[in-house]
Amino acid sequence: MNSEPEQPAGRGNLFKLASLALVAGTASGLIGAGFRLMLRSADNFRNWFLAWAHGYRVFGCLLVIVACAFATGLAAWLVRRFSPEATGSGIPHVEAEAEGKWSGNPLRIIPVKFIGGLLSIGSGLALGREGPSIQMGASAAHLIGAVFRCSDEECRALLVAGGGAGLATAFNAPIAGVAFVMEEILRRFSLRVSITTLFASASAIAVARFFLGQAPDFHVQPMGYPGFGTIATHIGLGAFAGVLGVGYNRAILGALSVSDRLHRFPVELRAAVIGGAVGLLAWFAPAMVGGGDTITQQMLLGTSVVFAYGLHFAVRFGLGAVSYAAQTPGGLFAPMLVLGAEIGLFFGTICHHFFPIIASNPAEFTVVGLAAFFTAVVRAPLTGIILAIELTGSFTLLLPMLGACAVAMLIPTLLNNPPIYDSLRNRASSAQPNR
Repeated sequence: MNSEPEQPAGRGNLFKLASLALVAGTASGLIGAGFRLMLRSADNFRNWFLAWAHGYRVFGCLLVIVACAFATGLAAWLVRRFSPEATGSGIPHVEAEAEGKWSGNPLRIIPVKFIGGLLSIGSGLALGREGPSIQMGASAAHLIGAVFRCSDEECRALLVAGGGAGLATAFNAPIAGVAFVMEEILRRFSLRVSITTLFASASAIAVARFFLGQAPDFHVQPMGYPGFGTIATHIGLGAFAGVLGVGYNRAILGALSVSDRLHRFPVELRAAVIGGAVGLLAWFAPAMVGGGDTITQQMLLGTSVVFAYGLHFAVRFGLGAVSYAAQTPGGLFAPMLVLGAEIGLFFGTICHHFFPIIASNPAEFTVVGLAAFFTAVVRAPLTGIILAIELTGSFTLLLPMLGACAVAMLIPTLLNNPPIYDSLRNRASSAQPNR
């Protein structure tokens, strides 16, 4: 990450930017909190609908499949018809906008991302809330900058700050939002953007916590500081996560390539087929579908059996890639957290079986796995570590995370596997050469 040569900025301009960042953060917090609350209601409705449909057996199963297919098809239609920039996670689009390469209409992106995300994630696709939250926050901030007639440079600063505020709201993780801006979206240090993002994230999280509460998203038992003897096991976990991260990146791109080869079929039909398949899975295993927060929480508490780790991982690994290929609004973070938790708990359970003294608490590996797998896929270790700490409150595991994430970043780099958002951004640029 490079340091940006700063242009001289007057105190008045910087004060204006900081003030607008508070406004942008407030808007991002309101949108993100509303999105999370609506997703919660959508999940509750899906669970109720599945329970009700089971009373009608075969007809109920068909009804669930049709409903999920219709919802995902409608989400894909909204994207194609009104805002193609709202497809997928939206993070590659925000990164491109931060460099001024191509843009969309915020007044279209925000409602399409909001409604489309509710339809796709609510219908059970394994997609995350953070991608839509980041893009909606960035779009709202950019719109505020345009309303107040900011310069292009100031609008871009507000844009990336709004994106960081969106991530802060999505996971109740304000520091991770700031780290993500510098490490992934901007990829350099900028004093002006740092100040703007801090103000935006602070106001966003203040608003979001008013509606969502103060506690971390996941609850774990208090953990002590791991001993020196655990270093080797956590490095092994990092290597394991690194290899699987390469596989997950290739699975996502492979699923998108298959979808591209079926271009003779409308994108709405392709999304509907995927939605129908997810509906069928939801009929038999309702806990397997959706963003996956419940699964992650179960893994962190160790309430699943060892066999379930592998089963959950296999299903969610494929489901995440296929869901993203539907090209509806939805992010990658939440599904990655599920897989990271499963990798960590599985690896920790094995180590505990063979080395019970060294690996006395498999739950520690679950938390470390969150950060390591995120790092392997995204190649943003600081964000991964901070996000895992803020999500669980497990600051005592900082040293194991550092070791695991270092190896998890090394393995994909040695295998010449690019970070997932680089690959997605390259796909978007080649698909839209004139934007």
